[in-house]
Amino acid sequence: MTGPLDGGPGGRDRKGQPASPRIPGPRQAADDMAPSRHERTPPPEPQDESGPQGRPKTQAQDPSEAQARDQSEAQARDRDQSEIQDRGQDLSRAQDQDQDRSQAPDEPNASTGKLPHTLLASLLGAWALAACSAEETALVEEHLTECAPCADEALRLRDAVGLLHTDRSLDLDPLLRSRVLESCLGRRPARIPVPDWSAPYDAETARLDALLRDIGDGEWHAPVRLRWFEEERPVSRRTTVAGVIGHLMTVDGLVASALGLDDPLGADAPDDPTDRTEIYWRTAVPPPTRAVHEPWREQSHTLIRTVSFAGRGVAELSVSYGDFFALPLRDALLDRAFECWVHGTDIAEAVDYPYEPPSGAHLHRMIDLAARVLPSAIATRRRNGLAGPARDLVTAGSPGRSLRLEVEGAGGGSWYIALDSPAALGCPERSVGQVALDAVEFCQLVAGHVTPEEAAAGQDGDREAIRDVLSAAASMSRL
Repeated sequence: MTGPLDGGPGGRDRKGQPASPRIPGPRQAADDMAPSRHERTPPPEPQDESGPQGRPKTQAQDPSEAQARDQSEAQARDRDQSEIQDRGQDLSRAQDQDQDRSQAPDEPNASTGKLPHTLLASLLGAWALAACSAEETALVEEHLTECAPCADEALRLRDAVGLLHTDRSLDLDPLLRSRVLESCLGRRPARIPVPDWSAPYDAETARLDALLRDIGDGEWHAPVRLRWFEEERPVSRRTTVAGVIGHLMTVDGLVASALGLDDPLGADAPDDPTDRTEIYWRTAVPPPTRAVHEPWREQSHTLIRTVSFAGRGVAELSVSYGDFFALPLRDALLDRAFECWVHGTDIAEAVDYPYEPPSGAHLHRMIDLAARVLPSAIATRRRNGLAGPARDLVTAGSPGRSLRLEVEGAGGGSWYIALDSPAALGCPERSVGQVALDAVEFCQLVAGHVTPEEAAAGQDGDREAIRDVLSAAASMSRL
């Protein structure tokens, strides 16, 4: 609807004249509008006055003026291009400097002499391993007094390095089981205590069991060479790890038979340890594997349980070793502990496994057993013409000619060995000489792993008596 207010047709003012519209008309399109003042509009070309036909005439230009304008425009373009190139070169140099700065190692602050935090933090690992130079160590330790996060990280790294560089053996302490049991029994005493004289056998079978559980299936076939003395010369026998465990199980069967338990070789098996071992090796399913482990370990557990329930009187029960000798049960288990340690060492050498000697207390008992058996071994060799003649026979229990055996190291001690009468009493008053050996060296001599000439560390006195004692010690070895 249109009318006087919107300037529509028919609008008049008070005097009757056509009125101007009060509302402006529609805007023009953007393309139809005049150019903005910001847009550059080329100046109009100069024109001459119109000619007779009304056509414009172009005004002639001065050639020198046009040439000057062209030169000015060319110089302006050259300046713009040069400026662009200079700016590109400056930007490229700035980028190269930033890259070099990021790749260059951090340098100490010239004013303070301190390294940046990032570099000091990266040195914490080397500092924990004591791999820094003296200057770096000083800077890192000074930084640790100022930076709590780095100090915490350094503490954790140093603790980790302590675990990596431990000076202690990673194997369990042989006495750990005894200490745990002692602590437990201190709180609640056992109804059936394990006899003290069976503790070495209990400890050595447990140590060997730990070794066997730690090796792989293939290592059960690793070659092991067993060594001993026979007829005045060293001999050896080649077997495997499984063969050694079978040997230990069959000889332990002598103790089992004495206690009325089942013999692994049957009731008709011989008493001779060597014959028993040969029978087992011939009849075992070849090749022996780790299947022998559990029967051996179960047998050792059964022996310990049985002697624990049997009471005190069982300690003197006789265990026969065939033509070799017979021992009371308390000494027979000590002998089995000694052989378990010796053959455990043989296995450990074959599979490159760390294996320590027994504890000092247990080693002392093993050496004491060998020292008590030595007079009988000397007498046996004398009957076979392998030892010097007796010089002063005395009645049983009387002081006789003796040799002092000094065993040094953990488990060592001093013993006087009767030389002429097996039942004589060794004493310092009738000592004719002295020989000194290391504890482990003496046990290796008794096991037949070293010769008598190699074993003696120090000798003094009667040379024949010393030779007889050392040779008798080696003769006690067997397969």
